[in-house]
Amino acid sequence: MKILILDSASDDALLLERLCHEILGEQLEHAARVTSSAAAAREVESGEFDVVLLNPPAEAGPDLEALAGQLGGPARTIVVSDRTDLALPAFDCGVLDFVPKPVARERLAKALHRARRPRLPADRADRFLAVRRSGRIDLVSLEDLVYVEGADKYSELVFANGRRNFHDTALGRLEATLPHTFVRIHKSYLVRFAMVSRLLVLKGSRYFAELKNGQRLPIGRSHYERVKSRLLWPAQLRRP
Repeated sequence: MKILILDSASDDALLLERLCHEILGEQLEHAARVTSSAAAAREVESGEFDVVLLNPPAEAGPDLEALAGQLGGPARTIVVSDRTDLALPAFDCGVLDFVPKPVARERLAKALHRARRPRLPADRADRFLAVRRSGRIDLVSLEDLVYVEGADKYSELVFANGRRNFHDTALGRLEATLPHTFVRIHKSYLVRFAMVSRLLVLKGSRYFAELKNGQRLPIGRSHYERVKSRLLWPAQLRRP
Protein backbone atom coordinates (compact mmCIF):
# COMPACT_ATOMS: atom_id res chain seq x y z
CA MET A 1 0.00 0.00 0.00
CA LYS A 2 1.29 3.48 -0.94
CA ILE A 3 0.12 6.47 1.07
CA LEU A 4 0.48 10.20 0.43
CA ILE A 5 0.12 12.45 3.49
CA LEU A 6 -0.74 16.12 2.92
CA ASP A 7 -0.69 18.19 6.10
CA SER A 8 0.64 21.71 6.44
CA ALA A 9 1.73 20.88 10.00
CA SER A 10 4.89 18.81 9.53
CA ASP A 11 4.68 17.34 13.06
CA ASP A 12 1.14 16.12 12.38
CA ALA A 13 2.26 14.62 9.06
CA LEU A 14 5.10 12.80 10.83
CA LEU A 15 2.65 11.44 13.42
CA LEU A 16 0.33 10.18 10.67
CA GLU A 17 3.21 8.42 8.95
CA ARG A 18 4.26 6.75 12.20
CA LEU A 19 0.70 5.58 12.86
CA CYS A 20 0.43 4.21 9.31
CA HIS A 21 3.60 2.16 9.87
CA GLU A 22 2.25 0.86 13.19
CA ILE A 23 -1.14 -0.05 11.70
CA LEU A 24 -0.05 -1.51 8.35
CA GLY A 25 3.40 -2.89 9.14
CA GLU A 26 4.94 -4.62 6.11
CA GLN A 27 1.80 -3.90 4.09
CA LEU A 28 2.88 -0.25 3.89
CA GLU A 29 5.09 -0.16 0.81
CA HIS A 30 5.72 3.58 0.73
CA ALA A 31 4.62 6.76 2.54
CA ALA A 32 5.35 10.31 1.37
CA ARG A 33 4.84 13.44 3.48
CA VAL A 34 4.16 16.87 1.95
CA THR A 35 3.00 20.18 3.43
CA SER A 36 1.41 21.90 0.42
CA SER A 37 -1.09 21.00 -2.29
CA ALA A 38 1.48 21.91 -4.99
CA ALA A 39 3.99 19.43 -3.57
CA ALA A 40 1.24 16.82 -3.28
CA ALA A 41 0.31 17.27 -6.95
CA ARG A 42 3.96 16.70 -7.93
CA GLU A 43 4.06 13.50 -5.87
CA VAL A 44 0.87 12.25 -7.51
CA GLU A 45 2.36 12.89 -10.98
CA SER A 46 5.48 10.90 -10.11
CA GLY A 47 3.80 7.82 -8.65
CA GLU A 48 0.50 6.05 -8.07
CA PHE A 49 -0.84 6.19 -4.50
CA ASP A 50 -3.53 3.94 -3.08
CA VAL A 51 -4.80 6.55 -0.63
CA VAL A 52 -4.24 10.20 0.30
CA LEU A 53 -4.49 11.34 3.91
CA LEU A 54 -5.56 14.95 3.45
CA ASN A 55 -5.71 17.84 5.88
CA PRO A 56 -7.06 20.51 3.49
CA PRO A 57 -4.57 23.41 3.46
CA ALA A 58 -5.87 26.95 3.83
CA GLU A 59 -4.78 27.92 0.31
CA ALA A 60 -6.89 25.13 -1.17
CA GLY A 61 -10.11 26.93 -0.33
CA PRO A 62 -13.44 25.22 0.29
CA ASP A 63 -13.52 23.06 -2.86
CA LEU A 64 -12.61 19.68 -1.39
CA GLU A 65 -13.78 17.78 -4.46
CA ALA A 66 -11.45 19.71 -6.80
CA LEU A 67 -8.49 19.23 -4.45
CA ALA A 68 -9.18 15.52 -4.01
CA GLY A 69 -9.52 15.20 -7.78
CA GLN A 70 -6.03 16.60 -8.25
CA LEU A 71 -4.68 13.98 -5.85
CA GLY A 72 -6.20 10.90 -7.49
CA GLY A 73 -9.93 11.32 -6.81
CA PRO A 74 -12.24 11.59 -3.79
CA ALA A 75 -12.69 7.81 -3.68
CA ARG A 76 -9.01 7.48 -2.65
CA THR A 77 -9.05 10.34 -0.14
CA ILE A 78 -9.30 10.19 3.65
CA VAL A 79 -9.73 13.67 5.15
CA VAL A 80 -7.88 14.06 8.46
CA SER A 81 -8.75 17.38 10.09
CA ASP A 82 -9.72 19.12 13.31
CA ARG A 83 -12.35 21.04 11.31
CA THR A 84 -15.37 18.86 11.92
CA ASP A 85 -17.43 21.28 9.80
CA LEU A 86 -15.64 19.75 6.79
CA ALA A 87 -17.01 16.26 7.48
CA LEU A 88 -20.35 16.70 5.70
CA PRO A 89 -18.88 18.48 2.63
CA ALA A 90 -16.21 15.77 2.48
CA PHE A 91 -18.72 12.93 2.41
CA ASP A 92 -20.92 14.87 -0.02
CA CYS A 93 -18.08 14.93 -2.55
CA GLY A 94 -17.46 11.19 -2.13
CA VAL A 95 -14.33 10.87 0.02
CA LEU A 96 -13.51 7.48 1.48
CA ASP A 97 -13.61 8.59 5.13
CA PHE A 98 -13.21 11.49 7.58
CA VAL A 99 -10.89 11.10 10.60
CA PRO A 100 -11.07 13.89 13.20
CA LYS A 101 -8.01 15.34 14.93
CA PRO A 102 -6.50 14.64 17.36
CA VAL A 103 -6.13 11.34 15.53
CA ALA A 104 -7.02 8.18 17.44
CA ARG A 105 -5.04 5.14 16.31
CA GLU A 106 -8.13 2.92 16.26
CA ARG A 107 -10.10 5.41 14.15
CA LEU A 108 -7.29 5.77 11.61
CA ALA A 109 -6.91 1.97 11.49
CA LYS A 110 -10.61 1.63 10.61
CA ALA A 111 -10.25 4.14 7.78
CA LEU A 112 -7.13 2.44 6.39
CA HIS A 113 -8.84 -0.93 6.59
CA ARG A 114 -11.61 0.43 4.37
CA ALA A 115 -9.00 1.74 1.92
CA ARG A 116 -7.21 -1.60 1.55
CA ARG A 117 -10.34 -3.76 1.48
CA PRO A 118 -10.13 -5.85 -1.72
CA ARG A 119 -12.83 -5.38 -4.33
CA LEU A 120 -15.19 -8.29 -4.70
CA PRO A 121 -15.92 -9.87 -8.08
CA ALA A 122 -18.38 -7.91 -10.20
CA ASP A 123 -21.94 -8.32 -8.97
CA ARG A 124 -25.28 -6.67 -9.61
CA ALA A 125 -24.17 -3.46 -7.86
CA ASP A 126 -21.11 -3.28 -10.14
CA ARG A 127 -23.14 -3.80 -13.32
CA PHE A 128 -26.12 -1.51 -12.74
CA LEU A 129 -26.80 1.99 -11.47
CA ALA A 130 -30.04 3.13 -9.86
CA VAL A 131 -31.64 6.11 -11.62
CA ARG A 132 -34.82 7.94 -10.55
CA ARG A 133 -37.31 8.48 -13.37
CA SER A 134 -40.82 9.93 -13.10
CA GLY A 135 -41.69 8.56 -9.69
CA ARG A 136 -39.84 5.26 -10.10
CA ILE A 137 -36.29 3.93 -9.78
CA ASP A 138 -34.77 2.05 -12.71
CA LEU A 139 -31.57 0.00 -12.83
CA VAL A 140 -29.57 0.99 -15.92
CA SER A 141 -26.71 -1.13 -17.25
CA LEU A 142 -23.25 0.36 -16.83
CA GLU A 143 -22.37 -1.17 -20.22
CA ASP A 144 -24.69 1.44 -21.76
CA LEU A 145 -23.18 4.35 -19.79
CA VAL A 146 -20.45 6.26 -21.67
CA TYR A 147 -19.61 9.07 -19.28
CA VAL A 148 -20.90 11.20 -16.42
CA GLU A 149 -20.79 14.99 -16.40
CA GLY A 150 -20.81 16.82 -13.09
CA ALA A 151 -23.16 19.74 -12.51
CA ASP A 152 -22.56 21.28 -9.10
CA LYS A 153 -24.12 18.87 -6.55
CA TYR A 154 -25.74 16.79 -9.28
CA SER A 155 -24.64 14.78 -12.32
CA GLU A 156 -25.81 13.97 -15.81
CA LEU A 157 -25.50 10.44 -17.20
CA VAL A 158 -24.73 10.15 -20.92
CA PHE A 159 -25.54 6.83 -22.61
CA ALA A 160 -24.34 5.18 -25.83
CA ASN A 161 -27.65 5.89 -27.60
CA GLY A 162 -27.28 9.61 -26.86
CA ARG A 163 -29.83 9.67 -24.05
CA ARG A 164 -28.98 11.91 -21.10
CA ASN A 165 -30.37 11.37 -17.60
CA PHE A 166 -30.20 13.63 -14.56
CA HIS A 167 -28.80 11.97 -11.41
CA ASP A 168 -29.24 13.55 -7.98
CA THR A 169 -25.73 12.64 -6.81
CA ALA A 170 -22.51 14.69 -6.98
CA LEU A 171 -19.81 13.47 -9.34
CA GLY A 172 -17.40 12.71 -6.50
CA ARG A 173 -19.88 10.43 -4.79
CA LEU A 174 -20.66 8.64 -8.05
CA GLU A 175 -16.93 8.10 -8.53
CA ALA A 176 -16.85 6.33 -5.17
CA THR A 177 -19.87 4.21 -6.17
CA LEU A 178 -18.99 3.19 -9.72
CA PRO A 179 -16.50 0.35 -10.43
CA HIS A 180 -12.89 1.10 -11.38
CA THR A 181 -13.77 0.76 -15.07
CA PHE A 182 -14.88 4.40 -14.76
CA VAL A 183 -12.05 6.92 -14.50
CA ARG A 184 -12.01 10.57 -13.45
CA ILE A 185 -10.39 12.55 -16.28
CA HIS A 186 -11.47 16.06 -15.27
CA LYS A 187 -13.11 17.77 -12.31
CA SER A 188 -16.35 17.61 -14.32
CA TYR A 189 -16.05 14.27 -16.16
CA LEU A 190 -16.01 10.59 -15.26
CA VAL A 191 -15.71 8.25 -18.26
CA ARG A 192 -15.99 4.50 -18.89
CA PHE A 193 -12.37 3.97 -19.86
CA ALA A 194 -13.11 1.27 -22.43
CA MET A 195 -14.79 4.01 -24.49
CA VAL A 196 -11.56 6.04 -24.84
CA SER A 197 -9.87 5.51 -28.23
CA ARG A 198 -7.00 7.99 -27.95
CA LEU A 199 -5.64 11.06 -26.16
CA LEU A 200 -5.09 14.37 -27.92
CA VAL A 201 -2.68 17.15 -26.97
CA LEU A 202 -3.60 20.47 -28.60
CA LYS A 203 -1.97 23.90 -28.60
CA GLY A 204 -1.86 25.63 -25.27
CA SER A 205 -1.33 22.38 -23.37
CA ARG A 206 -4.98 21.40 -23.78
CA TYR A 207 -5.69 17.70 -23.33
CA PHE A 208 -8.67 15.71 -24.62
CA ALA A 209 -9.90 12.12 -24.56
CA GLU A 210 -11.41 11.11 -27.89
CA LEU A 211 -14.12 8.51 -27.43
CA LYS A 212 -14.94 5.68 -29.82
CA ASN A 213 -18.03 7.61 -30.95
CA GLY A 214 -15.80 10.52 -32.00
CA GLN A 215 -16.78 12.80 -29.11
CA ARG A 216 -14.02 14.67 -27.29
CA LEU A 217 -13.96 15.28 -23.55
CA PRO A 218 -11.45 17.57 -21.80
CA ILE A 219 -8.78 16.08 -19.55
CA GLY A 220 -7.67 18.14 -16.56
CA ARG A 221 -3.95 18.85 -16.41
CA SER A 222 -3.67 17.21 -13.00
CA HIS A 223 -5.28 14.03 -14.40
CA TYR A 224 -3.42 13.74 -17.72
CA GLU A 225 -0.37 11.70 -16.65
CA ARG A 226 -2.52 9.20 -14.75
CA VAL A 227 -4.93 8.85 -17.69
CA LYS A 228 -2.04 8.44 -20.15
CA SER A 229 -0.40 5.78 -17.97
CA ARG A 230 -3.62 3.81 -17.78
CA LEU A 231 -4.11 3.98 -21.56
CA LEU A 232 -0.53 2.83 -22.24
CA TRP A 233 -0.46 0.12 -19.56
CA PRO A 234 -1.81 -2.79 -21.71
CA ALA A 235 0.64 -1.90 -24.49
CA GLN A 236 3.51 -1.93 -22.03
CA LEU A 237 2.57 -5.45 -20.97
CA ARG A 238 2.77 -6.63 -24.60
CA ARG A 239 6.34 -5.41 -25.12
CA PRO A 240 8.91 -8.22 -25.61
